[in-house]
Amino acid sequence: MASGFSGRCGVQSPIATRSEAGTGAILKRSLTERERLQQQQQMQLQDALRSVKQRTLLASSASSHLPPPPPVDLSSGSSSLTSSNFPASGFARRREMFFSVTQTAAGSGSDNRPSAAIQDRLQELERQLFLDEDDEEDAVSASGSAVTTAEWSDAMQQLTSPPLPPPAAAVAAPNQLSPSPTNSSSTVSSSASSSPPSLSTAAAASSRQMLLDTAVAIADGNVEAAAGNLAVLKRAANHRGDAEQRLTAVMLPALVSCMNPPPTGNFCPSIAELCSAEHFAATQVLYELSPCFKLGLIAANLAILEATKDHPKIHILDFQFGQGGQYLTFLHALAERQRLRPTARSPVIRITAVADPSSPFTRNNGGNLRAVGHQIEKLAERAGLAVRFGVVHRRPADLDAAALGCEPGEALAVNLAFALARIPDESVSPSNPRDELLRRVRALRPRVVAMVEQEINTSTAAFAARFGEACAHYGALLESLDATMARDSAERARVEAWLARRAVNSVATEGADRVERCEVFGKWRARMGMAGFDPLPFGPAMIEPVKAKLASVRSNPGFTIKEEGGRLGFAWKDRVLTVASSWR
Repeated sequence: MASGFSGRCGVQSPIATRSEAGTGAILKRSLTERERLQQQQQMQLQDALRSVKQRTLLASSASSHLPPPPPVDLSSGSSSLTSSNFPASGFARRREMFFSVTQTAAGSGSDNRPSAAIQDRLQELERQLFLDEDDEEDAVSASGSAVTTAEWSDAMQQLTSPPLPPPAAAVAAPNQLSPSPTNSSSTVSSSASSSPPSLSTAAAASSRQMLLDTAVAIADGNVEAAAGNLAVLKRAANHRGDAEQRLTAVMLPALVSCMNPPPTGNFCPSIAELCSAEHFAATQVLYELSPCFKLGLIAANLAILEATKDHPKIHILDFQFGQGGQYLTFLHALAERQRLRPTARSPVIRITAVADPSSPFTRNNGGNLRAVGHQIEKLAERAGLAVRFGVVHRRPADLDAAALGCEPGEALAVNLAFALARIPDESVSPSNPRDELLRRVRALRPRVVAMVEQEINTSTAAFAARFGEACAHYGALLESLDATMARDSAERARVEAWLARRAVNSVATEGADRVERCEVFGKWRARMGMAGFDPLPFGPAMIEPVKAKLASVRSNPGFTIKEEGGRLGFAWKDRVLTVASSWR
């Protein structure tokens, strides 16, 4: 192509007229004219950029009160972005062309002369900047709606995607505790390990959540984080505070015990405390003052009375006689039934306390059984009832009708109220004394088996899950005690000390040292079914007296009775604490 200078090619003018552009004419200019044209182009580019910048600032100011645009899906499989990916406003398209021009110019290298593609985009940008807003929808050219440069994709990705949040480590306070992990294998932040967290941090997160976080830290071996949390929890615990502070005081010893376990092979001190006379006395206080426990025992009594009514001889096998408090209400109900039926003959009742000589509870309370039984006999005599009491010391595997003194013609009833949780299961011994006992009881063919247990799983769950179950259960129980006992009551202090000892044993110990292994009703139902028992639903004759008793003692509407599948659940608000059921 001829030119005025050898070795130089003609440059197509970006400002040619429409007729010239339509005919494809090539304008040939001298060097001076080309330099003048380049200066004009640079001035036009600067004017265009200033105009876009002004309108961008206005739009940014207007959009500062609007939510950020949704992120654009930038597919890695294609470098092209169509105009349909972006908002239809004219500002968005101008922003698109602005970034396209500036990014392309930035990557043009040392050659300062704009390419033909840049000239086309400049023309399109100039035309778009002066179009009316109403005409912009149809004015985007093909070169403005589809851009193929990688720089454009990167620019739009940065513009339309919301900024990433700063790393947690960068914004967390030095002593801030991490939120609760989603599973027990998650690592708790060790930010609390350098120094104990402040009390203000403890106020920000509930003590209960901190208890759970500490349990997870212990399970994961994060000793430093656990120790930091314990320092805060010790200051938050209050035996005379609200329910949350009391829960912290009850559950804290379990965490401390986990952090400082006794040497292997040593006798676990929590067993001696759990089987002491003080512990048995505190248990009786709870059974008397907590409607959830007391009503469960009343339901068991009514199930026995209903199944053995009109029988002249009744034999009750009790596998958890304890302090005998359950039989105070039993004798009262039996005497009331005799009062309503004066012509009926009073039955002869035998109560046999079955004690396992291998159980730590028997070793620490066995000598007291006969003394308590003697008191029961005297109370029955004053009520005009004939009651005989006896004790049988047998392991579950050695139980049979002869060993238990069962006689022909007796209506046999078995009382398992709060008994099965104290009998080792398959996780402790391959012989599985718990299921062995149920099979032995089934072989006796009793008329009824009454069972009451706490609704909590502290048997097979892992430590962190077991601790969470205990927190939920004891937290609801402590709240319920506010409705029945004064906060500064000596009896309540005794009960809460008992709960703390139970928590240490059921949560912080493993193997045979854990002497109480509670299960939820679904597991008990499976065990009873495998042993050959069928459910014996509570009927109206048993349910109505329990409801009437609740109405007479209830001082707070938080206590409820839930009937489901023939069993009775005794709850504080939405949390079932105990479940009573009967079987045959």
